Amino acid sequence: MTKIGLISDTHGWLDPSCSKYFANCDEIWHAGDLGSIAIADELKEKKIFKAVSGNIDGYDVRSEYPEMLVWQCEEVNVLMIHIGGYPPKYNSDSKKVIKRIKPQLFISGHSHILKIMYDADHDCLHMNPGAAGKHGWHQIRTIIRFTIDGKEIKDCEVIELGKR
Repeated sequence: MTKIGLISDTHGWLDPSCSKYFANCDEIWHAGDLGSIAIADELKEKKIFKAVSGNIDGYDVRSEYPEMLVWQCEEVNVLMIHIGGYPPKYNSDSKKVIKRIKPQLFISGHSHILKIMYDADHDCLHMNPGAAGKHGWHQIRTIIRFTIDGKEIKDCEVIELGKR
């Protein structure tokens, strides 16, 4: 069983309460727009850390974190891309990768809109944790915690961090 904390769009600012919410997580995944390599350094200090770079990230982040990650967490194939869209409105690049890789879990960020939805056409769960940073048009900052247990994705919690 792997407990995951999912965050995105920090834009260079990490809410101090995230450490409390991620305390019992085994891994932290960041879906892009870290805004600073210092955010990644702080998060990877505490847990196993996976991240993709986003459209606002500079060379420091892009040189360490790719635009796309594909991996297996327990028995779940995971695909993470910062700008990916959502079911059924994936961007054209994401749609091609989803068809080729066939992930059970597709994670994206970028929109600052929290979404957790199942895509029956691709037999895939889509997650976007919204935005955890202060920059953007979102009103409430959010993160997600969930568990992967074998093939199961379960115990999903949306955590509101407060107003932007």
